[in-house]
Amino acid sequence: MPLPIKPGEVLRDRYRIRERIGQGGMGNIYLADDIRLEGRKCALKEVEHDRSLPEKILREARDQFLREATVLARLDHPNLPKVSDFFDISTKDYLVMDYVPGKDLRMLMLEAKGRGGFLNERDVLDWAAQLADALTYLHRQDPPIVHRDIKPSNLKITPDGLLKLVDFGLVKVLAPDEETITIIQGQGTVLYTPLEQYGGSESHTDIRSDIYAFGATLYHLLTNQPPIDARQRFLHPEALVPPRKLNPVISIRAEKAILWAMELHPDQRPESIEAFRQYLFGTKELPPRPLARPRRGTAIETFLAPPESILLGLSAVLLLLSLIATLGR
Repeated sequence: MPLPIKPGEVLRDRYRIRERIGQGGMGNIYLADDIRLEGRKCALKEVEHDRSLPEKILREARDQFLREATVLARLDHPNLPKVSDFFDISTKDYLVMDYVPGKDLRMLMLEAKGRGGFLNERDVLDWAAQLADALTYLHRQDPPIVHRDIKPSNLKITPDGLLKLVDFGLVKVLAPDEETITIIQGQGTVLYTPLEQYGGSESHTDIRSDIYAFGATLYHLLTNQPPIDARQRFLHPEALVPPRKLNPVISIRAEKAILWAMELHPDQRPESIEAFRQYLFGTKELPPRPLARPRRGTAIETFLAPPESILLGLSAVLLLLSLIATLGR
């Protein structure tokens, strides 16, 4: 973790640091004043690359940061903070975006929980509609952009009620060959991360990965209960408690939509944000969802398949037990 920048320090002769407002595994987030545009506040996301990486890998990571920052700077949507600048200092890269005032949905959920209740479903669905707009915009870019870290704390509500999807730390720009390096290497936040996102460099994430995280976020907001890690759900499918058992006031339609989005296999989820939105808001019926098996060679199968050594070991144990039973007769 890099040492935090001191308040008052100026970066690139333009951004005066006020305070650190967040931190992640590879850098900090700062509130800063833009001294060229008086009165403008901005958020600086810092990425410090691992200096122990081979030079070639480090150079590729920084080149990828530059390419993806360029893509993000072209985005223009009311539910996304505007990326206005990016630069590097030594081994650190910086992404400059609009500062978004207000509370995030995690804070609002905890406040409701502290009052002994839940967030109102109507409010949550209003925020969901705005999030769907933002994700549809990202997914329709050429190439598509997958956020990969949707969660309540990355959704802020401004004082005028506008939702903003913040923190593009794990954004993935889908190249035609799907071989990309994310701005910050990582897997997202465990509770909201789909199974396929654990594949590392072999990960086959696509827009359906965001759909899973969208559903997991709604699950948490409406139940006050964190969703179960997808890896645990694979081992124990019954571990995910249906939302209405935790909050009986939730509508049946919302519950079904959430569970649809949270299917472990991508092929069993909605094929797009629009399809998910149509069912969530009652303009389309939920289609039948046949059981799907992971295709050969996918990240899911790689993650789920037991190692060959374990299978051989089990075979040996069974053979030994068979011999013991025979000799004991």
